[in-house]
Amino acid sequence: MPQSRSTQPAMLMLEDGTVYHGKAFGKIGTAAGELCFNTGMTGYQEVFTDPSYKGQVLIMNNCYVGNYGTKKEDVESSSVKISGLICKNISYNYSRKQADESLEQFLAENNLVAIYDVDTRALVSHVRSKGAMNCIISSEILDEAKLKAELAKVPSMEGQALCAEVSTDEAYTVGDPNAEIRIAVMDNGVKRNMLKCLSDRAYLKVFPTDTPFEETEKFQPHAYFISNGPGDPAPLTYAVDNIKKILEAERPMFGICLGHQLLALANGIPTYKMHHGHRGLNHPVKNLLTGRCEITTQNHGFAIDAEAVSKSENVEVTHVNLNDNSVEGIRIKNKPAFSVQYHPESTPGPHDSRYLFDDFFTMIKANM
Repeated sequence: MPQSRSTQPAMLMLEDGTVYHGKAFGKIGTAAGELCFNTGMTGYQEVFTDPSYKGQVLIMNNCYVGNYGTKKEDVESSSVKISGLICKNISYNYSRKQADESLEQFLAENNLVAIYDVDTRALVSHVRSKGAMNCIISSEILDEAKLKAELAKVPSMEGQALCAEVSTDEAYTVGDPNAEIRIAVMDNGVKRNMLKCLSDRAYLKVFPTDTPFEETEKFQPHAYFISNGPGDPAPLTYAVDNIKKILEAERPMFGICLGHQLLALANGIPTYKMHHGHRGLNHPVKNLLTGRCEITTQNHGFAIDAEAVSKSENVEVTHVNLNDNSVEGIRIKNKPAFSVQYHPESTPGPHDSRYLFDDFFTMIKANM
């Protein structure tokens, strides 16, 4: 590795004025967004390319990142979606023979600004205490006053509608056209492995996030899948209106993450900005219908109001987070619709929640 790349200084500044100094990695430049952390120890390439991370600067909790390199197949979208990366230690060398290139090369090709040699344990503790906030990384602006001025320009994540920035521009199909089941996928920032989990058993048409219900119905879908995505769900009134129409038509529907929040909004359940969110592949969730616990993959900074759900006549809680009791799953009592806040496609992560796809297809067949 070039000596200049490993020693070039970089700076991280938080919205509350906290400053960390480290070294540059990836692209030399400046990047900003909402600060968040991921508790997973593996799967960094899938995490970096998850569209739900749009607009966020990510702290990786693991002490070493990059030790198994990167591989073209291990991505969840067409490019890196995080705004910036913060690490403790970076591995320039990698041990996996199947890898195509190093993490350094991968980040540089994707124009990602990163900083390492930061005490991420202390930084994560700070976020857990103070809450999510904006931050800025720079390896070109090392003057604190100038960096503070740039940070002041970064908008809050609350109120941002980011789906259109990561959704497909045009509708496309996935899977076997002769499959028995057709599913309309509303792409709010869908991950590739979600499509794989569905297309193994159905023919999919993936629609841009703002496609009207009347247009998606021309595909004659047997069911709808409402995908994950970035940003605040509250401004997405078009998506909420579409979901209301899907419910009225009584089409089977499954929502994931942002899709879960949108289903709640369509049923009068408000959402709220979490203190610091859930991100990682080791979050315990209890299924209230079966009494069983599952270890889940998560990536969200918003959640639905548990008190509002408890007062609803139409919405029932099906899953809860065992760390903080937040709502992790709901179902609509009088409609064939359900959703979860976490990611059953689990890339990366355990496959405990894959049964939810089985439940979806059982529901679809029961309503065909």
